[in-house]
Amino acid sequence: MLSQRGLILLYLLYYIPALQRIIDVRLSECPSVIEKCCGSGQIEPSPTPPPKAACGYRNPDGIGIKIKNPTNEAEFGEFPWMVAVFTLEQKQSQLIYRCGGALIHPQAVLTAAHCVAVDDTQQLKIRAGEWDTQTKKEQYPFQDVEVDSIKIHPGYNSEILYNDIALLFLKKPVELAPHINVICLPPPNLTVDNARCLSTGWGKDVFGKEGQYQVILKKIDLPMVPRKECQESLRKTKLGKYFQLHRSFVCAGGEIGKDTCTGDGGGPLVCPIQGTERYFQVGIVAWGIGCGMENVPGIYGNVGLFRQWIDEQMGEKNLDITVYQF
Repeated sequence: MLSQRGLILLYLLYYIPALQRIIDVRLSECPSVIEKCCGSGQIEPSPTPPPKAACGYRNPDGIGIKIKNPTNEAEFGEFPWMVAVFTLEQKQSQLIYRCGGALIHPQAVLTAAHCVAVDDTQQLKIRAGEWDTQTKKEQYPFQDVEVDSIKIHPGYNSEILYNDIALLFLKKPVELAPHINVICLPPPNLTVDNARCLSTGWGKDVFGKEGQYQVILKKIDLPMVPRKECQESLRKTKLGKYFQLHRSFVCAGGEIGKDTCTGDGGGPLVCPIQGTERYFQVGIVAWGIGCGMENVPGIYGNVGLFRQWIDEQMGEKNLDITVYQF
């Protein structure tokens, strides 16, 4: 994933509640993988699970529907903290996809500065609870909320992407639901090595013109890479033997065919919290050399390093920081 991100045009469709079923994303005569021709008869909707009261709970089996033979597709509601960030195109009243982000509070989204360092006249919106971008027929609807203000880290460098972190404060809180919840944040300066973590997004499957943006939210399982090992690997690329990995970055990946890519910028990298069924966000998708190249890790904003800054910005908005603590 590089700093240049393609734009995906997403049109608004009508929402119709979906019933529980298994869907096959490979072959379908319908415009959306959620649609399926059915015979007559009674179909009972799946029960509504109560939303988790604490941060970081994933729904590994999804909610209400199940993908048959998935490759890297996430289940519906599997990552309830995942949000999409849009620019509202005023002339045509259309939403243009910019990047990903993570809900850390019902009224705050954590994303990358490179995604939102734009002219203030461009109205941003976030969408929580999205999954299949071609339809509104998921069991629970997504929620669109306008961004009230943007806070970019004062040390952000747009040329080399140091301190690539930003907070989006919303005009009103998102309503938490079975498929919408907040992610936990790590303690300040926490280092996570030798763990397998997950990143999510609607970005390209491979780099370049051949790559296609994803219709359904994808998930990638990635190993965290220690700083020294990451720097040594990156020095073998076009970055050169003198490349220095800035402390505002962490690394993950380096396995062939498995990586975040163009369009995934701003999305979360989350790791399991030991001894629990919960996750915390350790990284923000920032940049990389190509996508999915062997022994070439991807680069992520170091969330633990910025924890104090995040808390300070939340405090200025009188928003409760215990929401993302565990």
